[in-house]
Amino acid sequence: MVSRQSHTHIFKTRVSRVSLLAEWRIYSLRSETPRSSAARLAVNRSNRNACSCRNADESLIVTRREFLAGTGGGFGLLALTSLLATDAFTNETAISNNRSAPNAAFNGGLHHRAKVKRVIQLFMNGGASQMDTFDYKPELIKRHGETVDFGLKAAATSVPGPLMKSPFEWKQHGETGRWVTSVLPHMATIVDDLAFLMAMTTKTNVHGPASYMQNTGFTQPGFPSLGAWISYGLGRFTDNLPTFVVLPDARGLPYNGMGNFSSAFLPMEHQGTIIKANAPTPISDLFPPKSADFISRDSETAGLSVLEKLNREHQRQRPGDSRLEARIASYELAAKLQLSAPEALNLSKEAEETHKAYGTADPPTADFAKSCLTARRLIERGVRFVQVWSGMGGASNNWDNHGNIPKELPFIAGMVDQPIAALIRDLHQRGLFEDTLVVWTSEFGRMPFTQSATGRDHNGGTFVTWLAGAGIKAGATHGESDDFSFKAVNDETWSYDLHATMLHLLGIDHTRLSVRHNGIDRRVTDVHGHVVADVLN
Repeated sequence: MVSRQSHTHIFKTRVSRVSLLAEWRIYSLRSETPRSSAARLAVNRSNRNACSCRNADESLIVTRREFLAGTGGGFGLLALTSLLATDAFTNETAISNNRSAPNAAFNGGLHHRAKVKRVIQLFMNGGASQMDTFDYKPELIKRHGETVDFGLKAAATSVPGPLMKSPFEWKQHGETGRWVTSVLPHMATIVDDLAFLMAMTTKTNVHGPASYMQNTGFTQPGFPSLGAWISYGLGRFTDNLPTFVVLPDARGLPYNGMGNFSSAFLPMEHQGTIIKANAPTPISDLFPPKSADFISRDSETAGLSVLEKLNREHQRQRPGDSRLEARIASYELAAKLQLSAPEALNLSKEAEETHKAYGTADPPTADFAKSCLTARRLIERGVRFVQVWSGMGGASNNWDNHGNIPKELPFIAGMVDQPIAALIRDLHQRGLFEDTLVVWTSEFGRMPFTQSATGRDHNGGTFVTWLAGAGIKAGATHGESDDFSFKAVNDETWSYDLHATMLHLLGIDHTRLSVRHNGIDRRVTDVHGHVVADVLN
């Protein structure tokens, strides 16, 4: 139940948006049950007649038309509805939804002991070139400029050209001798902490479907993202912040927009909450506009008192419907978020040496560095899954290097290289590396032959993903592509396997985390997936 004090905080935030919008939604719910217009009219009349017999305090149920007219019309929408989600993971709720609750005996896991408590996923939007970063191929270097028949008349957007070796220098690094090009000098220094999936593959060479698959396990829209599944399965660490947070590229959302962070047929509370770490206002509509000087302590107290009575009256009439209780509880999170978010997102509290390590003051790295630093601060404060994106959707400003690899790849790689290396070291220094999983991935890779003169086209045949942190065997390698990095040939790994492995580390058996939808038991791994044991310690 929401306390009067909590209501006071919330009304300052949402008096003309959230609270009244929620009440409008409450009355909308009445019309969701199939009824004729006459039947709805009879219900409304019945409600009004019933109200006339009650005392004045209880005469609060009104029709939707009356409510909107009485409040002067509609009000603004809340941009981040997942910030108003409820804690749906008590044992009672878990049982009512026919799913297990996190088990303290399993270190917070569902089905077995969890090694990971939180996840940071670094997503390189556009298709990071594996043969120009981590996938060293001497044969590709040797046969540079030759024409090889790969059985393709056309790639995704071009006609195959001659083979092109990486224009960047290769060197071995660390005790593991990991090959890395000069385009990633900072990540080269942390390779001994990483485990590589060298034969990732996907079903498509097209950005939208491939991005859906790497995030949701399906190439079509309409399926929950991995972050939403984790939120659904494990719930909150804290009531003060969302469970699943998305930090997009400062220049815009990736391919598919918000579809990559969707909760789809899972409850909406599990969708990703977008926070723009580099914007003057990181969370839209968290505070009322400065022009709302009409909000006073007296008005908020009176308004929230009415809203509470409306809520409880509606709830009494529908004792079997938990949606209203969830909505009431969501206000409590909104109040706490107004207090916790400014502190969590305040990077000025970080030490100067931390800012320098991440590169928050350097123009090339500043935006991604702030996102990585924000991700660390969020998981430190109880956010369970944070996704950090590099690259927006479109033909430029991402990892989709069709035109000029020597020019385009250093530009985008230079934005993320230093911040990522700093993040790994920072997690180590703060003791977070012991229960945090970091994943670096992309939707697909690129072709070994040229597009135009020095670009590369899309390649779903093979690409690279690496993992680091809790439960990961540092320095491990799984899988191998062919001599040209054209196609996975040994121990290929799909999104299903990556997701199964991530869930396994969180204490979840991917085959047992499912939801019945349209007559099918849906999983993020569909009917596939196996845990990649080679990269686990």
